[in-house]
Amino acid sequence: MDKIGSRLTLAAGLTVLLAIAVFAWFSIRAQSASLLAQAQRHAQQLSETVKLDTEYDMLLNHRERIRESIARIGHQPGLQRVRVMNKSGAVIYSSDPLEVGKSVDKKAESCNKCHAEGRPLQTLRKDERFRIFRPSPGSPRLLGVISPITNAPSCWTAACHFHPRAQVVLGVLDVTLSLEESDRAIRSGQAAIGLLALGTILGISLIIGLFVRLWVDVPVQELLKATRAVAGGDLDYAIVPKGSDELWSLARSFNDMTRRLAQTRLQLLQSEKLASLGRLAAGVAHEINNPLTAVLTYSSLLAKRSAADSEAREDLDVIVRETVRCREIVKSLLDFARQSVPRKVACDVGGIIERAAAVVAHPLALNRIRLVKQLDPALPQAVVDANQLQQVFVNLLVNASDAIGAQGGTITVIASAAEPPPQEGHAMSRPPQTIEVKVQDTGCGIPQGQLPRLFEPFGTTKGQKGTGLGLAVTWGIVENHGGTIGVESAEGVGTTFTVRLPVKP
Repeated sequence: MDKIGSRLTLAAGLTVLLAIAVFAWFSIRAQSASLLAQAQRHAQQLSETVKLDTEYDMLLNHRERIRESIARIGHQPGLQRVRVMNKSGAVIYSSDPLEVGKSVDKKAESCNKCHAEGRPLQTLRKDERFRIFRPSPGSPRLLGVISPITNAPSCWTAACHFHPRAQVVLGVLDVTLSLEESDRAIRSGQAAIGLLALGTILGISLIIGLFVRLWVDVPVQELLKATRAVAGGDLDYAIVPKGSDELWSLARSFNDMTRRLAQTRLQLLQSEKLASLGRLAAGVAHEINNPLTAVLTYSSLLAKRSAADSEAREDLDVIVRETVRCREIVKSLLDFARQSVPRKVACDVGGIIERAAAVVAHPLALNRIRLVKQLDPALPQAVVDANQLQQVFVNLLVNASDAIGAQGGTITVIASAAEPPPQEGHAMSRPPQTIEVKVQDTGCGIPQGQLPRLFEPFGTTKGQKGTGLGLAVTWGIVENHGGTIGVESAEGVGTTFTVRLPVKP
């Protein structure tokens, strides 16, 4: 599979390769030019040294001493040849005795610069006096420099010379050096720069590959693995973020998305359960309501007639009590099955809470339960069904009272405007969009094992005292209003139910 990390590493490696290749090419050219310039300076200095060394002997016309000086200089390491030619091209002096007296070809490299274009030697630029050539294919390169021997006053005034004053150039000094050592240094430098460039490319590519793997490939693979898990139905899969960059932020957003999907799936399952149970409850309730009424009526009559028989009266009282309990369950089933579409209008949620508190005020007072209300006076209005929402708060207050029992305690109702979590990349948060109502009690708490099934029908923590439909009805009402309900509880500490309602439907 073609990985994005591999492609990024390849692209970065090719970019580095191109940059270093260009840099190496310019470096090799600069080094070659520097070595060649150094050789040219050496040749020019050597040429001037030869001229100065033979100048006095030339003035005195000491030919033998001149030949010895040129022969001695010509045998130095790296010097290929030293020769002096007159203006006609005849070799007068040379480090190679066999060349003396011979005339050079004017088309040869040492003469071509001047004679090919008819230009006087003294008008040539210094760089035009140098030539690089190979005597034969495959032989080392040679560097030649031609230097004019000009007619100085000491020459045309000397008694031993016969050079006219108008003659500017008397002859040419031609010095030829071997570039074998320079070429060897150039090749060595090219190899060193090549190896350095190759090592740099490999090193940078490895570093880039490592960081691409850590910063790109690993997060992408984690996201890919997570999407496959979620696609397979595992909505509990979560990515552990290992950084704070954009990809790990995406991973956190992915976790939040899967968490919301899991909640939505649970809500859908709960809705399907409630809908199916509602249809079943309506049918069952209608079918058993009439027989229960008959049983309750006749058992009550029999209880009145059996006032003298205490044992029979006790048995009949049990029948009456349990029948009344069955009728309450049937009534709850009917209430559950008749959940209607809420008629939503703009309402004051604080006022709805106050009315629900007034309904349960007397039972709370009898159980020595203190009700604390912390209602934000600046609560925005919510579009809700006031009657259904009041039923929600009454159910929660009654459940809190049952959890506290007769020993007394405190129920705290907190209502406030809740702000949604700020989005990444936004400096300011959006205005409040939900109203949050918390109902806290100091009761016995709910066992952790019962929390996941708390809102399912007939899932009760009250034993024989409850029907298990109150929280299911409450959950259905809150969901029909587009809100959510959650619970937090610790045994022996208390329970907190949190209802969140949207300000706008």
